Order: sequence, then structure tokens, then C-alpha cells
Amino acid sequence: MDEKHKAQLKYYRESIDNIDASLVFMLAERFKITKAVGFYKREHDLPPADPSREQEQVARLRDLAKSAKLDPEFSEKFLNFIIREVIQHHERIREQGDLK
Repeated sequence: MDEKHKAQLKYYRESIDNIDASLVFMLAERFKITKAVGFYKREHDLPPADPSREQEQVARLRDLAKSAKLDPEFSEKFLNFIIREVIQHHERIREQGDLK
């Protein structure tokens, strides 16, 4: 591979690395808030899952994905993965009282 191609790929990869770092920090912030929600739900004896809220969020994210030219199926899979993780965290908080 010549230097021109190496330089262009390096540029793309640095941008991808920056985006990945942003995603990690955004997910960390999101999970910090959902952890607080889990404690709130435990304190007020609310269920770990909220299917109507989850359906609203999936529909909202699918619409956002369409407007952003992102595959809505991918966005739904991504959000469903996050929702499952959050529910598991909320169930552990409810059972154990803490989340490490």
C-alpha cells in the first residue's frame, strides 16, 4: 500500500477512534443514569421493566435512524441490547440492593 492510501486510511481510522471513544463515554453516562433509575424503582417498588416505555423508545429510535439514513433494524437491535442490559441491572439492584 502506498503512502497516500496509508495516510487516508489513518485519517479515517482516527476519526472512527474518536467516534468510538465518544460512544463509550455516552454509554457510560447513560448507564450511570439508568443505575439511578434502578435505585429509584427499587425505592418506590416499581418493576424493573417498562414495556410501554421500551416500545416508545424503539419507535422513536427507528424514526431517528430513518431520518439519519441509518438502518432502522440495526438501531432497534442496538437499543434492544441496551434495554436488556438495563433491565438486568435493575433486577440486580432490586434483588441485591447494589450494582457493582
